[in-house]
Amino acid sequence: MTDRLERWERLQQRQLAATPYVLLAVSVALSLVAGERPWPMLAMAAAAAGWLRLVPRGPAHVAGLIALIALLCTQGTWFAAFFGFVGYLHSWWYLRGHWRLLGVAATAAISVTAYSGGPPEATVPGILTFLFFTATIVGGVAMFSFFGEITLERNAERTHMVQQLQATMRENAGLHAQLLVQAREAGVLDERQRMAAEIHDTLGQGLTGIITQLQAARRGEDWQRHVDIAIRLARDSLAEARRSVHAVGPGHLATTPLDQALRAVVTEWGDRNETTAEFTVTGTVRPMHPEIEQTLLRTAQEALANAARHAGASRVGLTLSYMEDVTTLDVRDDGTGFDPARAGDAGGFGLTAMRRRVDRLAGTLEIESAPGAGTAISASVPAVTRD
Repeated sequence: MTDRLERWERLQQRQLAATPYVLLAVSVALSLVAGERPWPMLAMAAAAAGWLRLVPRGPAHVAGLIALIALLCTQGTWFAAFFGFVGYLHSWWYLRGHWRLLGVAATAAISVTAYSGGPPEATVPGILTFLFFTATIVGGVAMFSFFGEITLERNAERTHMVQQLQATMRENAGLHAQLLVQAREAGVLDERQRMAAEIHDTLGQGLTGIITQLQAARRGEDWQRHVDIAIRLARDSLAEARRSVHAVGPGHLATTPLDQALRAVVTEWGDRNETTAEFTVTGTVRPMHPEIEQTLLRTAQEALANAARHAGASRVGLTLSYMEDVTTLDVRDDGTGFDPARAGDAGGFGLTAMRRRVDRLAGTLEIESAPGAGTAISASVPAVTRD
């Protein structure tokens, strides 16, 4: 659009530059047809053309042009009708302030004199008529020129606005491209974090359980049972790894509601670790959004894994609470406990992964523990039901 406006402005400038010569040529042609004396008129027209071409624009240029218009008007009224228009234009373009009106008034007075066939009669009616027509021409020229200037200013403002808009669009395009790159990088980072959490929650926990069972079997404590459990853990870990690669939900949730999946996890964990594990559900059970169910299940698995590895607990209890606005999972154990403020010193990933999962759903994770006083973990997430 800007290129089109620029082309239009250049065309308009060329037309305005050619207008004085066209008007001069038309005046000369009509005067010749009317039988005016050719040679003095042609000489004056040539002088006017040279003046337009060679003299720099400014007050001196306008003064000389008005004088040439006056001389040409003595050769015929056609110059007042056509070429005199150039005097109005150049007076308004190349003079400033009140000098504009003075140049226009001088040109109008010359034109009125030419139309009247000579100076006005030295009478009140003659003078008043002369002044009336002169003032009318000056007022008309001033009014149209003023409106023309407003139009030019508006066009300039619109052109500037279009240029600013295009610059803003180019800048926005650059920002959009930058945001796409940042979003892609954030997506890659989020996917890496997801995979890290999945590996920790599945393979890490599974391998830990396998090692524990194999160590117990090597000590000769019912080795067949411990080996069977280790084999089952290995198979479950392999299945979970495949699901993580394909970005699907945990195996326990594939065909089982959340409450039943949690009950199965708690029962299996208690049998494997020979620890009393209880599971309780409160509120009205209803299907939650898959991401919410997956987050609560992973939180339960991680809390139980921590209890098995670090707490040395003899009793663990899980409570799943369905409330109106939130769904809460509470995990309690009577183990050795720890100082939550120093939980990150050992470099563990479990609590960080739990908190990151819950934060991603705009939920809250609270941890209460102290050395020798057991541990309580509470995860609350919005109660968004399944579509």
